Amino acid sequence: MPTTTDAKGDAAPTKRCDTRIKMLVSAAQVMRERGPAGVTIDEVLARSGAPRGSVYYHFPNGRNQILTEALRYSGDSITAMIDDAAGWGARALLREFVEFWERLLTEGDFAAGCPVVAAAIGSDDGDPKLSAEAGAILGRWCTALTRAFGTDGFDGDAAASLAVMSMAALEGAIVLSRSTRSTDPLHQVGEQLEFLIKAREFVVHHGIPGKHEGSATPSPQ
Repeated sequence: MPTTTDAKGDAAPTKRCDTRIKMLVSAAQVMRERGPAGVTIDEVLARSGAPRGSVYYHFPNGRNQILTEALRYSGDSITAMIDDAAGWGARALLREFVEFWERLLTEGDFAAGCPVVAAAIGSDDGDPKLSAEAGAILGRWCTALTRAFGTDGFDGDAAASLAVMSMAALEGAIVLSRSTRSTDPLHQVGEQLEFLIKAREFVVHHGIPGKHEGSATPSPQ
């Protein structure tokens, strides 16, 4: 997840932009650690070092706007990674996803998980749009992964189904890795997904082993 932005223009706009990005990154980090309910303006200010007036300047709608934009910022950075890898095929994309989260989890000492999942399951009634935003981001990830499976030769329905299953398995692996403070679940899920993809590819090209056209189904004994 990026922590800086390529700001352009003179020094003053760059400083203002940096402050805003630091606040978004800080909010996203708290969301990854504590879920949306744990994100407070005081914590965002403390982590980002921004003055209190920055809240009203950059986020006039307050905490809900910070939450939504921090989620979008985090989601966009991960979406960009997935989109870039989608053309390599599903197995390469999944390996990239596993390596990406291995880095984030170990660098953060397993203290933080996926902000999008945290928002999807932990948003409160104060901002119902947050879970919808999280759902839209997860949908974009599944769409990119579906495209990657399509690159590997799977038809539309199979590609979409494999994408949903892969995303569910990987997000679950992130939760397990965080709770066990180990990247083993990520690696294990990644290996099993790769095996499944290879098996499905074999079936696409060669059919189900031992199944012959016109063969009778044995009657139950």
